Amino acid sequence: MQVTSSTQELIAYRDQLSTKVALVATMGNLHSGHLALVDQAKQFAETVVATIFVNPMQFGANEDLDSYPRTLEADLKALEEHGVDMVFTPDSRTMYPEGIDNHTQISVPNISEHYCGAQRPGHFTGVATIVCKLLNMIRPHHAIFGQKDYQQLVIIKKMVNDLSIHSNIVGVPIIRDKSGLAMSSRNGYMNDSEKYRATKLYQMLVWAKENIESGDRAYQALEATAMKELNNNGFDMEYFSICENKELKAASQSDKSLVILAAGKMGKTRLIDNIEIKIF
Repeated sequence: MQVTSSTQELIAYRDQLSTKVALVATMGNLHSGHLALVDQAKQFAETVVATIFVNPMQFGANEDLDSYPRTLEADLKALEEHGVDMVFTPDSRTMYPEGIDNHTQISVPNISEHYCGAQRPGHFTGVATIVCKLLNMIRPHHAIFGQKDYQQLVIIKKMVNDLSIHSNIVGVPIIRDKSGLAMSSRNGYMNDSEKYRATKLYQMLVWAKENIESGDRAYQALEATAMKELNNNGFDMEYFSICENKELKAASQSDKSLVILAAGKMGKTRLIDNIEIKIF
């Protein structure tokens, strides 16, 4: 496995490849969810490139950029064990040589402004900008992203389509621990009691899905009940929203492919989750 923090070395490596390439972009502190993306990438391409970069552009002023866990040595070991061919580990100066404020930024309209976008202004501009930059540098045939960040995945797909970027964006289902809690680098911020109570988020997603599959179309009432139940169980909820799965608009009675998006804080830790629903 090769490792570089140099843009020039990365591009030179990519230029000499004749194989299909898959990209897995991460912020490090890897867990089994990230490694599932790597394993999926190997099903799509002969060469897998992973990136580790804690992107400051997608963090707000009062968010956890400075405290975000950085475990580079362990991350590199895990990526090598899973057969990654190249790892790109730039720093902020490499990615934004003139500083973030002087760097071209990419914003995906409308869909970026709701849910997590409303709670974290500018977050998805940071995501879209860095993903576009990595796609242009690495030129992967396939880029693999987790579905836990469902809104992010939809935004990246739209950006790639709008900007005519020739990479296939692949979404990989959420990896959960035995309790149902979605794997996240931020789960380590919670104590044992908070982790136990956090499992309620997935339980309520399943509850809402089962009600919808049983014929309940009172979506606003389901959302309100779930929000109340989660707030009563230690969450400070931001949203629990039943949406159609393409543009993430509020679900209507005629929609057949739905996703429920949820986000809230357990203690100081912000958690997101979702669940997909097909209505037949």
